Amino acid sequence: MRWIWIDKFIEFQSGRHAVALKNVTLAEEHLHDHFPGFPVMPECLMIEAMAQTSGILVGEAKDFQEKVILAKIKKAVFFDYVKPGDTIKLDTEIESIAPEAASTSGKITCADKLIAEIDLMFSHIDQNLAGKKFPEENFVFTDDASVFESLLRDVVSCIARTGADSEQK
Repeated sequence: MRWIWIDKFIEFQSGRHAVALKNVTLAEEHLHDHFPGFPVMPECLMIEAMAQTSGILVGEAKDFQEKVILAKIKKAVFFDYVKPGDTIKLDTEIESIAPEAASTSGKITCADKLIAEIDLMFSHIDQNLAGKKFPEENFVFTDDASVFESLLRDVVSCIARTGADSEQK
């Protein structure tokens, strides 16, 4: 099962910047065990949510032609916890992008309070320097997951809105 840890994109500037939201609820089973009596969203899942937000930004920059995978967590610093009922905002930007890899920098906030700073590196595995072969089909950005399709509609909508806003200026 593929888990998506973001609910919606609210901003998306192709090849530059994206903002996504995640609503944290007690309906998520992992919160019942982490920690009993004081449920909080695990930091590793916040890293994964940022990786998904940033990975879609990086993938869209190359028109989803590359298989983009998380290669390295450069930085993950947490300042506070997130509990059920909170909505976190995942704000990321591409620092650099090359044929082989990309680097992103992001912040997670909740009600304008800084929760985490997370910087990531992604590999475009079809361009890997080791010469390893991977399946032809894009197993990272698939078109068979309805949640992923919904997020892509958010991306297209945000890009269209950004284009319309810049044309009005």
